[in-house]
Amino acid sequence: MPDPSSTVSPVAPEVTFPPAFLWGAATSAYQIEGAVREGGRTPSIWDTFSHTPGKTAGGETGDVAVDHYHRYRDDVALMADLGLGAYRFSVSWSRVQPTGRGPAVQIGLDFYRRLVDELLENGIKPAVTLYHWDLPQELEDAGGWPERDTAHRFAEYAHLVGEALGDRVENWITLNEPWCSAFLGYGSGVHAPGRTDPVASLKAAHHLNLAHGLGASALRAAMPARNQIAVSLNSAVVRPVSQDPADLAAARRIDDLANGVFHGPMLHGAYPESLLTATAPLTDWSFVLDGDLATSKAPLDALGLNYYTPALVSAVTDKVSGPRADGHGASEHSPWPGADDVLFHQSPGERTEMGWTVDPTGLYDLLMRYTREAPGLPLYVTENGAAYDDKPDADGRVHDPERVAYLHAHLSAVRHALRDGADVRGYYLWSLMDNFEWSYGYEKRFGAVYVDYATQQRTPKSSALWYGEAARTGTLPSVESAG
Repeated sequence: MPDPSSTVSPVAPEVTFPPAFLWGAATSAYQIEGAVREGGRTPSIWDTFSHTPGKTAGGETGDVAVDHYHRYRDDVALMADLGLGAYRFSVSWSRVQPTGRGPAVQIGLDFYRRLVDELLENGIKPAVTLYHWDLPQELEDAGGWPERDTAHRFAEYAHLVGEALGDRVENWITLNEPWCSAFLGYGSGVHAPGRTDPVASLKAAHHLNLAHGLGASALRAAMPARNQIAVSLNSAVVRPVSQDPADLAAARRIDDLANGVFHGPMLHGAYPESLLTATAPLTDWSFVLDGDLATSKAPLDALGLNYYTPALVSAVTDKVSGPRADGHGASEHSPWPGADDVLFHQSPGERTEMGWTVDPTGLYDLLMRYTREAPGLPLYVTENGAAYDDKPDADGRVHDPERVAYLHAHLSAVRHALRDGADVRGYYLWSLMDNFEWSYGYEKRFGAVYVDYATQQRTPKSSALWYGEAARTGTLPSVESAG
């Protein structure tokens, strides 16, 4: 667990980055593509979940989203105009392999072939994420991630996509934020498929680890050796409210469930003993079979880290009580199995529209932690960004000074980590444009590009123009320069 006191002070205004540093933006398939019934695509768990009454704000769905499936050429041109050097997108599993089994549907793969070609023609480096939470519904009907077979189905899917795109795409990510898939999907139920079984969430976590390892091996068998394989973890920066032993123990408990449950197998080939002990009243972990942990520890070429806000926790005592809210949506069910004796607190400071505290020191701490946790492994910030209540002015322009300040502060933290020895190779802004924000529907806008959902018109916000200048120059413009 990182030292909670290892924070950074503001850095000097003149912040420069290495010439090879990759400046990108990120999206995910279900959040932007739309066209959910075109080209042979079948429902994913998010189609089913979002069409279930009461699961998303306003009953909103990703049926149309921001229509990227039909507008991808315009969206790529927009990225090129901004000066971005990289674009991280995810593949819709059920668009490529509708039942989650068997051969690929070529018309589904063709969409991603066209997208990759368009990116390359515009000098933008594609980075493919294979899984960003949209499991084919047929696989969920067969048991989903708590079932071991799902990991093997993922490997088959990874091989299909690797064969189709591996000649043109060099950067690959197996899973995005498996913590959310396991613990929000099967624990608290605020994400698809909406199940609330703590043991199922732990089984899902293990089978996601196994899927990562099997998928990485499948990709290597299907692609040129030069290609790079990574995973994107939303590793938490967990801080205790005090140095009291009970609060330190609470922070360790959450650190194990947020971080060790994935980086333990993936980086070290073992689960933390403290995690196994804490969850022993729930399960004996007999679903971990011989060889699984060695498979999960497939060699990585890089590690992706997603960061938004730190977690502040304490132990439950007679003197400390309160809601166990942790910023992951309202639910009577906890996404933290075996940690009912831990309280989450709101960190002090400015907040985004998500209610998340703005704290760039957490990003610095995260990068330095994994510099120690995985020495020699290049790091990427594969998601970082903020939601604000953005609105066009009378002239149709969208000024978002809060997001500009957020990006400046967090990119300054990245540069500080670079100066302190972290091998950070790139940064992907979340998100390229406003989109379907999962259970929040279209209420929360994370985009650097504003989308009028009624007309699908795209308007770069001042943050997009500011970030584009940073990407072109390799330096951080002043916050004031964004206007």
